[in-house]
Amino acid sequence: MNKADDEGVPGGRGQPADGKPPSKLSAPSFAPGWSKVSCPCCASERVEPLVLVKLGQKVNPETKRWLIKLIRAPQKEGGAGLLAHPGEDTTGNIIVLSAPRCTLLRATEELGLCKIYRNGDMEAFAYDDRDNFKDSDNMEVFLTSAERQYIIKYELDGLRAQRDLRIPGMLDNCTLQRRDNIWQKLGAAGVIVDTFPLHNPGKLKDLSETWYAGSQLAQPLDKVNEYFGSSMAFYFSFLDFYTWSLLPPAILGIFIAYFSREVQREMLQSVSGSQAGEVQDDPEPLISGHMLQAVFSMIWSTVFMEMWKRRRASLSYRWGTLNLAERFAEPRPGFHGDLGVNPVTGRVEPLFPEWKRDLRMALVSVPVVGLFLGLVVLGMMCFYWAEARVQQLHKDWDSMISKALLYTPSVLHIVYTNMLATVYRTVATSLTEYENHREESAYENHLTGKILVFTFFNNFAVLFHIAFFKQDVPLLRKRLASLLIITQLVNQVTEVVIPFLVDRFISAPNRAENIDDPEEDKFRNQGTLPPFPGLFAEYIELLVQFGYLSLFSCVFPLTAILLLLNNITEIRSDAYKVCKLFRKPFYPPVASMGVWQVAFEVLSFVSVVSNCWLLLLSPRVQELSQEAEMTGSNLLMGAVVVEHVLILIKVIMAALIPDEPDWIRKKMEQMEYTSMQALRQQKLNAQES
Repeated sequence: MNKADDEGVPGGRGQPADGKPPSKLSAPSFAPGWSKVSCPCCASERVEPLVLVKLGQKVNPETKRWLIKLIRAPQKEGGAGLLAHPGEDTTGNIIVLSAPRCTLLRATEELGLCKIYRNGDMEAFAYDDRDNFKDSDNMEVFLTSAERQYIIKYELDGLRAQRDLRIPGMLDNCTLQRRDNIWQKLGAAGVIVDTFPLHNPGKLKDLSETWYAGSQLAQPLDKVNEYFGSSMAFYFSFLDFYTWSLLPPAILGIFIAYFSREVQREMLQSVSGSQAGEVQDDPEPLISGHMLQAVFSMIWSTVFMEMWKRRRASLSYRWGTLNLAERFAEPRPGFHGDLGVNPVTGRVEPLFPEWKRDLRMALVSVPVVGLFLGLVVLGMMCFYWAEARVQQLHKDWDSMISKALLYTPSVLHIVYTNMLATVYRTVATSLTEYENHREESAYENHLTGKILVFTFFNNFAVLFHIAFFKQDVPLLRKRLASLLIITQLVNQVTEVVIPFLVDRFISAPNRAENIDDPEEDKFRNQGTLPPFPGLFAEYIELLVQFGYLSLFSCVFPLTAILLLLNNITEIRSDAYKVCKLFRKPFYPPVASMGVWQVAFEVLSFVSVVSNCWLLLLSPRVQELSQEAEMTGSNLLMGAVVVEHVLILIKVIMAALIPDEPDWIRKKMEQMEYTSMQALRQQKLNAQES
């Protein structure tokens, strides 16, 4: 690299011309160390370190200087247009990144984010109209911390090689082909080991005190959105909304368990493992607790989802993600294929035939998923075999030990299903990578689809089999109680307790730091934390909970109160886990929970069929049908009619409750009108010029 290039690289060779060491990371943007900015509007008195890039141990200074130059180069020259700091010097293994104002504002428009206009309304941001947006001259106010950090990742992932070249300082076989994804190639070559957003200790402490460290019940969702992004904020908003929505079914469940003699009798029967006597000899009411719980669960699930949609719309408007742009997606970093011309965009990029992807899914993915579903069935058969054995053992012994053994098959099967789910999640990720999807959205949808199919089968197959085929309500009740108690305990231990112990006794001593330690060392310490595993497992847990409640709670009315108590602690434990036990994750701006919302709505509709069938098995319904001398076929026909009526009621309720508040709908129409006017004005200006 020649002298001119060295002078153009942030920090040169680690020593500025006056021989002094590079400036600290909080230095002005025009000082040595941080990249120089050519745009006057991007000059700032302070540069905020946002992202850390960790390099491989064998990366030499020449490669690091080339990488810094690539990162700081303008976008029109094939660079990322970011600010870079080499750390202590160019021989170190880190690069600290930030972003200038113009890069942040252009990416804000590309992502389709909405910001506050000068009139106080939310408007889709436009770079050419940037001066009319409130606080557009102060990036720390205009964009959230999570948005600024994601934009850096967005620019790095978009780096494409402009021509064939060899990576400086590396072996001759370390080359980049034209249109290669540079960041992915550098990762594969071992140049880049990790890229992660940096915590801001002051903001994190403030968030922790208002989130999980205090006694408050309300969650600081706006602060969560500011620090962790809308994806994380939507999860915690949904968890909060779902938790407090459990209050009505929890109160009803306690009421039914206390006053319904039928429910009391069945719960005693499930606990004792034998037939229990009548609690009282008074005649049963016409409407039993099972009927009330079943109908309420179906209505509650519908109202809950519709009210959540309204809350989601309000939050996405407030957080500026209601009108995200749907641009033609770039190939995701993991996509590979033969270089060719994209027939839609005309760009040179990797191409992969659709028929090859379909063949891989048909010959590899589908059989492997089927194999795991077969393992679920195998586990279910073993559960039934063990259940029959312990029932016979209890019948022969009739002791406290045999009574305790009645729950052993359920506990072992729950452990088996959890272990199988963990293994399957890894296999599903590998299968989806092998399918080689071009767009990130397609990759996520196929991965989520695989996980959802297995999750539904793994968690509900036994319950449906017990209810629909064995028609054994006491066994169903016992199984559901075991799932609610054991699964929640297992989740809390694996998600919080074990990571806390590992962090407290293994990781924390190795990253002890003093207040006088260099900032670079503090940043490196953040890299010793494990990566955040994502929200996939958290949504799966909530989906399974929602399924237990909406599908089967009529046979165990205390389902809601158990879930409520678990989720009150879950909110704080999840918040603690995110803030303390893992690195800060990258999350893109989102307008909703995505495909998870669809999954919850599907379960809401399935709950109608499940509850109607369980009502047929209710002792009170059986008694009423015998008194009315109804045949089995007539009773089944009646259940089908009731099912269709309830589905119609759900559809009508969903239609009567708008998905968006009226004021949100009007705001969206105003934004659409404003965008049309701006486009028309652009066309007129183009014609005049």
